Amino acid sequence: MSSRSMSMEQTVHPAVPRMTGPVAGMTTPAAPPDVVSVSAGRVGLSVTTDGVGLTVAPLEASIATEFAAMFKALGDPVRLRLLSMIASASDGEICVCDLSSAFHLTGPTISHHLRILREAGLVDCDRRGTWVYYRAVPATLILLAGLLHTSA
Repeated sequence: MSSRSMSMEQTVHPAVPRMTGPVAGMTTPAAPPDVVSVSAGRVGLSVTTDGVGLTVAPLEASIATEFAAMFKALGDPVRLRLLSMIASASDGEICVCDLSSAFHLTGPTISHHLRILREAGLVDCDRRGTWVYYRAVPATLILLAGLLHTSA
């Protein structure tokens, strides 16, 4: 069984092959690893992509707390749209200037929403001069997908 570990603090530029998913415009990893391990917050999360999900076994309290923080970050429509824009960016990343222009919100409000997404481990960023570029953290998205996956 292979594993891939990364810290939410690290800059991640994975070369994961992509294929079109079941929903138009949605992409998923072509061949996810058997185990994805991510350090998010205080607890290291590890989800096996083969047969693990909410229907397999109850979550431990500490793991449920970490997942809840991620889902809470996605519980706001602005943050969900921001993550969608970031994850679907053609270059794998997008400038905050392009994100801000898509909303009728102030810069500080957009920055607040992006900070929450960063703290939840859903996105990462780099500053280049006066601009900040955001990219999704694929391992975290795989974790969320693995948690919600059901073997029907």
